[in-house]
Amino acid sequence: MRALTRRSVLRGGAAALPVAALAACGEDEPAAPSFVAPDSERVASAEAARNPGTVREFRLDPVAAETDLGGLVVPTWSYGGAIPGAPLRASKGEQVKAVVVNGLPEATTVHWHGLQMRCDADGVPDLTQEPIEPGATYTYQFTAPDAGTYWFHPHMGTQLDRGLYAPLIVDDPDEAVTWDLEWTVVLDDWMDGVTGTPDDVLAELARGMDLGEVGSGGGHDGHGQAPTSDSFLLHGSESDLLGADAGDVRYPHHLVNGRVPADPEVFAAEPGARVRIRIINAGADTAYRVALTGHRLTVTHTDGFPCEPVEADAVLIGMGERYDVLVTLDDGVFALVAEAEGKSARGRALVRTGGGEAPAADFAPAELTGHVPSYAELAPADPVALPGKAPDRTIDLELTGSMMMFDWAINGRPHDLANPYPVEEGERVRLRFINGDAMWHPMHLHGHTFALADTGLRKDTAIVLPGQTLEVDFDAVNPGLWMLHCHNLYHGEVGMMAALGYVA
Repeated sequence: MRALTRRSVLRGGAAALPVAALAACGEDEPAAPSFVAPDSERVASAEAARNPGTVREFRLDPVAAETDLGGLVVPTWSYGGAIPGAPLRASKGEQVKAVVVNGLPEATTVHWHGLQMRCDADGVPDLTQEPIEPGATYTYQFTAPDAGTYWFHPHMGTQLDRGLYAPLIVDDPDEAVTWDLEWTVVLDDWMDGVTGTPDDVLAELARGMDLGEVGSGGGHDGHGQAPTSDSFLLHGSESDLLGADAGDVRYPHHLVNGRVPADPEVFAAEPGARVRIRIINAGADTAYRVALTGHRLTVTHTDGFPCEPVEADAVLIGMGERYDVLVTLDDGVFALVAEAEGKSARGRALVRTGGGEAPAADFAPAELTGHVPSYAELAPADPVALPGKAPDRTIDLELTGSMMMFDWAINGRPHDLANPYPVEEGERVRLRFINGDAMWHPMHLHGHTFALADTGLRKDTAIVLPGQTLEVDFDAVNPGLWMLHCHNLYHGEVGMMAALGYVA
């Protein structure tokens, strides 16, 4: 399956690094622009303008080892043998210095998801850095300019769908603290070491999801396949929030903070405690609807940035998204439930503030069917709202492909990192994500946060619903080469990825 991975496509001669020569132009065609290289002086100058502060040093040890998921021991890959990996924490304006010692049998990288940081630390193989080979050591160092809830993971093949992820929390020393306790909750869909490996999943998905019988007129040139008892394919995952197909992959487990529902993590507190819960979806193919039994949630942040507070019964979190919520705890034992949207399965943790029995592992609280706020109901807090300005440049990004063929791409061009969409530093850029298919896509832009054009809500990963167009704006103030892709891991790996490049 290496022919399907980003690394092999870029290294195999089908495409060259954008910072090298681009495709040759004909005599009558304009010359292709040259782009700001990740290791250029302009990138260094942008980093210096962030006024880097104290250096916080960390070490990351990606390893292949058995890991206990709460009575279920699996062989997998993780940071330091823990799932999720130990959180990294810094303050706004400080530098993160992370030394990675690669103990994996394959090359890896680390992408710092959501941060507007220097391009050469972004962790995209063959776009911003060479992969970290087995046994090698690599140091990332960058300023964390914005407070919020972030996370990190590899950008090599299907490695994200193992256990290689962890939170990165950036504190704001000037933020008014209105909570007593904090709890970081990481969600994940899990199959590695149980029903197969992520590479097995990609191999099956890449053959397509058409159920038509091959050769009967219902198939697609040998692409069609019917699911078997050991198939990874999931059909019929309908969702009232995401449409007719909420996901493609059948997972035997859904984890909350690295534990299966039968042996959940327990968050202990006193009754009346006000808790800030930072929720991160590290899943590969699953959106989660999250609720806390018997409680309403106050949404305060999206993808790290503050929003005007909104009351909710539950929140929907796509892959790569983060939500911060506040809740005041009652007296008793309560299940925090992460419903795998459209998949008839769930993960859970427990909150205990007093006596009583925990609900059953498959308990579904009524809040899951209550009010889930849409993007249209969320607005940015005044300090983080982008100033009003008409876009200087609009880039149309059609999300092409189909579930049957599983041939996802952007503007019909799969794995298109070698031909970046050009932007000029200082521009207000509008991206128009155009989704004509029945599948939803969580689209993520590296190195920037954008504002939803309709509401101004600040995000870096946003759900584009079936049959809809989502417009987002960002200010081009972070020079370099930046990946843009679907954060459904398997959509991205078969081709739904592109790049933006600052013109040199």
